[in-house]
Amino acid sequence: MNPKKKILLWSITAALGGFLFGFDTAVISGVEQTLQSIWNLNPFQHGLTVSIALIGTVLGSMFGGIPADKFGRKKTLFWIAVSYFLSALGTGLAPDWGFFLIFRFLGGVGVGASSVAAPMYITEISPSKSRGKMVAMFQFNVVFGILIAYLSNFLLQNIEHEAWRWMLGIQAVPALFYILTVINIPESPRWLLVKKGAVDEARSILQIIDKESADDTLNNIIESSKTTVSAGSVRLFSSKYRTPVTLAVLFAIFNQVSGINAIIYYAPRIFEMTGLGKSSALLSSAGIGLINLTFTLIALNIIDKFGRRNLMFVGSVGLILTLGLVARAFFTEDFGGLTVPLLLFVYIAFFAFSQGAVIWVFISEIFPNEVRANGQALGSFTHWIMAAIVAFSFPSIAEYFGGGITFLFFSGMMVLQLLFVWKIMPETKGTSLEKIERTFVAH
Repeated sequence: MNPKKKILLWSITAALGGFLFGFDTAVISGVEQTLQSIWNLNPFQHGLTVSIALIGTVLGSMFGGIPADKFGRKKTLFWIAVSYFLSALGTGLAPDWGFFLIFRFLGGVGVGASSVAAPMYITEISPSKSRGKMVAMFQFNVVFGILIAYLSNFLLQNIEHEAWRWMLGIQAVPALFYILTVINIPESPRWLLVKKGAVDEARSILQIIDKESADDTLNNIIESSKTTVSAGSVRLFSSKYRTPVTLAVLFAIFNQVSGINAIIYYAPRIFEMTGLGKSSALLSSAGIGLINLTFTLIALNIIDKFGRRNLMFVGSVGLILTLGLVARAFFTEDFGGLTVPLLLFVYIAFFAFSQGAVIWVFISEIFPNEVRANGQALGSFTHWIMAAIVAFSFPSIAEYFGGGITFLFFSGMMVLQLLFVWKIMPETKGTSLEKIERTFVAH
């Protein structure tokens, strides 16, 4: 197998964590109303049922950098795969609400850790010229997993006996496949060098990645590591890393105040609010998944050519307009035809083309080798704590304030994102990780 195919295979394998991430995130949308009914959940319990995975995700992202640094990226990915498998079986077989919460929480821990370890691993094994495309495969797999979850929910909804168990338990199949495939990928060469000092093993992997530049890359990583250690500033929150920390936190916040997780988690409910029947609402949710997949694929193929900032410019403008129009539809109660579903389809297209494709690429690029795991964990933690807040509060906020004010708020946040992209966000395309480090880190 030639080197390009090997790198692609390693990246796809790591990105399978993204598929399970997406499936686990979206599958709840097809069962949340059923669970509310069969366990007679009050509004607080219902919100907890939907958001418990996100609470696990917050913890998984907060601490995911620790095993990734101590035991390596590969071993961390393996145990993430195991957590997905156990979560699928546990939620599908849950005898009561408490048991369900425990295993749904475990799946969330896997999602959070996956959002730290998988993009970081792919970033560290990818050549600079194709790094954006490679890391964006993680997001492609996330949205592919979302689409398959929506389709799976639609196809399994009419099973006569407890269809919700099948909707949740079917995830065990891809989780088992992930366990078997992740065993065969190599460790990150940057982790081997920086954390283990395994020069020969790292060199052999770098030679597979790019034989001509392997020695130069090896020397740059070693030099970068020596400079960081000699400076005595390996703490993430030291002033030295102020710029990448600020960029990661702001980027992650904007990702969630776009309302993306509220729409993905509660898509059928939102569509039913506009007058669609339950079956049509589920099918419309599958349409969201398809649009998400299509435009992520488009972004994946142009992110290294047009750059991260340009995608974010286009996406920010599109999100402002579509969210504003959805808000208007709720204010005027103009739900004729498929107005809101169509607007949300366009919204998803702009999100997938920009924030969706860029977030894990950008955050995984901007931190130095020595603190990348902790930096990735910070960005991921910020993303998921905001996601948990949005998902937990959305039903109450939408009921209290109405859809108009809720979606107008999301639109206003995207105006702030546009200013962030215009004034603060740097471009990172086609630049080696070590060069980005020299540019971003204050000396």
